[in-house]
Amino acid sequence: MQPDPRDQSAERFLRLVQAKRRGTLKVYLGLAAGVGKTFRLLQEAHELRQHGVDVLLGYIETHGRPGTVAELKDLPLLPRKQLFYKGRALEEMDLDGIVQRRPQVVVVDELAHSNVPGSRHEKRWQDVEYLVAQGISVITAVNVQHLESLHDQVLRITGTDVTERIPDQLLKQADEVVNVDLTVGELRTRLEEGKIYDPAKVPTALANFFQAENLLQLRRLAVREVAQLLSRQVESDAGGAPAVAAPRRNDDRLLACINSNSQAAKEIIRKTSRLADRFSAAAWYVLYVQTGRETADRIGLATQRHLLNNLQLATELGAQILRVKDDDVVGAIRRVAQEKNATLLVCGITREKGLWEQLSRRGVTADLLRAVADDGRDVDVYLVTY
Repeated sequence: MQPDPRDQSAERFLRLVQAKRRGTLKVYLGLAAGVGKTFRLLQEAHELRQHGVDVLLGYIETHGRPGTVAELKDLPLLPRKQLFYKGRALEEMDLDGIVQRRPQVVVVDELAHSNVPGSRHEKRWQDVEYLVAQGISVITAVNVQHLESLHDQVLRITGTDVTERIPDQLLKQADEVVNVDLTVGELRTRLEEGKIYDPAKVPTALANFFQAENLLQLRRLAVREVAQLLSRQVESDAGGAPAVAAPRRNDDRLLACINSNSQAAKEIIRKTSRLADRFSAAAWYVLYVQTGRETADRIGLATQRHLLNNLQLATELGAQILRVKDDDVVGAIRRVAQEKNATLLVCGITREKGLWEQLSRRGVTADLLRAVADDGRDVDVYLVTY
């Protein structure tokens, strides 16, 4: 009889838990709500308990689904912590309670959740990072649309502005990432049968986020994301053989060029992050050239705040931040690109006018393209439309 692959997965995760002092992180990644992530979390909790592991359910959201609720049986569940915010009693995961209890493995659902103001951390993914740093292993779950670098793609695909997001770096640091897959037809059938949302919400969901084409594209994103992560992870065989060295990163160095335009900068940063992952780049940078028109006394506080937030976003996605002051933006970009041996420049261009019309006129991007073409260096330019 062939061994159950779920048992093999649990055993492999158990070996990781036993081998490390730092906690181990395992993430179940899905294409959308209803694919079975929480069910899989609970299944693995049962399997680990059968192997003698001390497992605790730190936070589980069943959404009242009977099959998921049934899986709670015989699993220790930590009571939620009650917090008061704006006169309302709200419940959150009891982070301090988990640390005090110190299980070997804690199950934490809804990774992208935003905590109630007043919690130790603003986001649940920060709670998970904290638990791992405390030596507690975590199994968690999230949907692909919550990945920071995919925000713009998800917005274009679904028309939904996903506000709860996690940094891609968290998945890159995970010891295991598992794709919880379901065909588009199966997922829509589950929705129609009332297994995901309340029946009154089903027609709206089918006509909007759960359109077949939307789900198909989200499924592709999830599969691609896991494939890229697996290609870089260090893996060991079932017998505990020495780890195989991860693929060597290539020599590509990417330079994202931004200004104080908040939305353009966000899209350029996210796109460059995805490109850096795809190329397994040696490094990637975000360059902000501050001209005399963008000094602190000439741009508003809101613009300054958005700029700082974008630079923070770049840091969370793994970029190195470069800031220079120069009225010659093109000259500054060329100089920094040469200093950093950049092989790909990532710049923005608007959709408001025709591409060729914009490139035929004077402007930073158009002037940069001409300068690169005349430079003779082996540098490519990638244009991000916004």
